[in-house]
Amino acid sequence: MKEKPQQLSQRLFFQGRKFNFEVNRLRLPNGVEGDWECIRHPGGALGVPVTPEGKLVLVNQYRFAVEGRLLEFPAGTVEVNEDPAMTIKREIEEETGYRAHRWRKLGQFPLAPGYSDEYIYAFLAQDLEKLEKPPQQDEDEDIEVVVLSPPELEEIILTSDRVDAKSVTSFFLARPFLLEFS
Repeated sequence: MKEKPQQLSQRLFFQGRKFNFEVNRLRLPNGVEGDWECIRHPGGALGVPVTPEGKLVLVNQYRFAVEGRLLEFPAGTVEVNEDPAMTIKREIEEETGYRAHRWRKLGQFPLAPGYSDEYIYAFLAQDLEKLEKPPQQDEDEDIEVVVLSPPELEEIILTSDRVDAKSVTSFFLARPFLLEFS
């Protein structure tokens, strides 16, 4: 295993409510020094909600950074000292108006390791129950709930750029469990 880079300094440039931005001065094992920027993020939890009929519940959400709407599975930032399983249970109810009664951990993966330490914790949410009250979306969210079959979502993934990377990855992690509905 190669030697790790030596950290020479660290500067916090921005401290936000959901993430921090820092610049680290490193010396690589080959002696080269340079600056590496990093977004420090507490992580996110994502759910792949499946109705009893095998349909997938997603959100069509406006995302400022891409200046448009993306089709995504419900997700949210993991709060300090919060278990990602609790994060996604809350987020699914708030964003979609459904509650899941059966859960399966699908795995975890780094979202964008070239510039962020964020990990996504993905879960399969089954045995959905539609709640009587409408979704309680956060003030800063512009969300529309969308229900699709797995083949419909796969077609959108393969033919457009409307689905975000964490949802594409989680769809393929969940796919073996969705085959019973195909």
